[in-house]
Amino acid sequence: MGSGRPPTPLLGLVLLLLAAPLAGARQPAYKDPRKPVAARVRDLLKRMTLSEKIGQMTQIERAVASADVMKEYAIAAARSVPAARASAKEWLDMVNGLQKGSLSTRLGIPMIYGIDAATIFPHNVGLGVTRDPELVKKIGAATYAFAPCIAVCRDPRWGRCYESYSEDPKIVEMMTEIIPGFRGSPGGLPWGVPFVAGKEKVAACAKHFVGDGGRPRGLLGIHMPGYYRAVVKGVSTVMISYSSWNGKKMHANRELVTGFLKNKLRFRGFVISDWQGIDRITSPPGANYTYSVLTSINAGLDMIMVPFDYRGFISNLTFLVQNKFIPISRIDDAVRRILRVKFTMGLFESPLSDLSLASHIGSPEHRELAREAVRKSLVLLKNGKDGGEPLLPLTKSAPKILVAGSHADNLGYQCGGWTMEWQGVSGNDVTVGTTILAAVRAAVAPSTEVVFSENPDRSFVEKGGFSYAIVAVGETPYAETKGDSQNLTVTEPGGAAVSAACGGSVRCVVVLVTGRPVVVEPFMGAVDALVAAWLPGTEGQGVADVLFGDYGFSGKLARTWFRSPAQLPMNVGDRHYDPLFPFGFGLTTKPRKGSESP
Repeated sequence: MGSGRPPTPLLGLVLLLLAAPLAGARQPAYKDPRKPVAARVRDLLKRMTLSEKIGQMTQIERAVASADVMKEYAIAAARSVPAARASAKEWLDMVNGLQKGSLSTRLGIPMIYGIDAATIFPHNVGLGVTRDPELVKKIGAATYAFAPCIAVCRDPRWGRCYESYSEDPKIVEMMTEIIPGFRGSPGGLPWGVPFVAGKEKVAACAKHFVGDGGRPRGLLGIHMPGYYRAVVKGVSTVMISYSSWNGKKMHANRELVTGFLKNKLRFRGFVISDWQGIDRITSPPGANYTYSVLTSINAGLDMIMVPFDYRGFISNLTFLVQNKFIPISRIDDAVRRILRVKFTMGLFESPLSDLSLASHIGSPEHRELAREAVRKSLVLLKNGKDGGEPLLPLTKSAPKILVAGSHADNLGYQCGGWTMEWQGVSGNDVTVGTTILAAVRAAVAPSTEVVFSENPDRSFVEKGGFSYAIVAVGETPYAETKGDSQNLTVTEPGGAAVSAACGGSVRCVVVLVTGRPVVVEPFMGAVDALVAAWLPGTEGQGVADVLFGDYGFSGKLARTWFRSPAQLPMNVGDRHYDPLFPFGFGLTTKPRKGSESP
């Protein structure tokens, strides 16, 4: 006892008492997945500094992102591709590298990674034709993107019209069934609550709120119903449109963003700007950036797609809050919404990407689903001249056939914009897929000679001994304003190819690969059959499946096909409605009995 040391049992008791409070502080409530999301959000929000909150309202471009930047500024989200045609491993390494920076912050809040992803599926302009919500739900389950676009395009001169399912709001509402495909089935969650069912699902983003592709009337009756359905179905985020309504930029429209979307529709996810969207509140863009930050945040935007000058955004927003131009309650509302989505996505439990999931990308099951979508999206506009014999379905056993046109052997053209690159690409090294030409060659009998000539002359066609010709022409890829057009014509030399192949004695079918209706009346008399294939994506076999009668044509136009651009805008229900092909038009065929074997 003379040593002054306590007996061993007493020492153990002291250590136990010291350890008890340490054990109680081992894990903050927000890191406990057993607790309700609302409790986790409350706990995390009260721990955050102003700088951490503002970081959570910031999305940046990959070009300026690094693990150090994510850590220093507590950045909420990043976006864009690691490199052109990057592999799955390159994607994983990039995203996980940035995520590790986020996880090393004081609170360890994981980032969200957003992407306008390329897809092997047909674009929305074709999917609307199917009027098949179960099909798009399956597509949602196989797709990863800033989607769906639930714009109601009322004028095909707009360069984003192919991103819209239809000019009819009822079809757009129907197609919001893609959202449960993206995020999985929630099972009894309250109205408007965002939901993501595990790491194989993604947060859906409804865009672009609201009225893009529209006219100055019909906001509530035409453009808003899709958002009502999206909120009901648990969409996680809503992206704001570049457009204006009654002269006010949507990024500055508090009445619609906060008053209608958040309060009336009771949307509980977060609202995100479009790319540099707040810059465009002023004219010219960025002329008064402090004003743009002030107006957009007070309007109700929660996360800003900056995308490059994040320091400028953060410093402006910090100044505006510290000087009480923006109340801290508005900041807390934004961060609460962002955290709610991150918790429901399971990011705090599974923040890193899993390379094993890469096997799903381009899987045979997904490609077969895309092929089905192509078949159902085709619209047969003409089949036979002047009451004569129909040309379709084509025989597979013809001795010799011609395939022509700029879009017959170009996978990039089939996919259109937003594929691999923003404006799309040309060529067949884009991704794995099947061109229309390759699909035709696979479909016909081994004895059939298939001759391809992209731009044949009339003499070649007439002297070639062809049983029939398939001519694939259309538009070259574009995205956003690059696609705005006043003439809406087939890209040359497409018209020349149609004239050469279809203007003589050889019967021909023209396949239009376009993002919208285009001018076709000048060559309607020359063609035997006309098919709208829209932008079918990588699975060209879907086109051949229907041309050769393995499946019948079933698609009906989801938008009006005009005679001349001078008639536009013109939509079903308009007082003066004189289209070449009306909304809902589409000839049908039945599968060929027994279906010829190739």
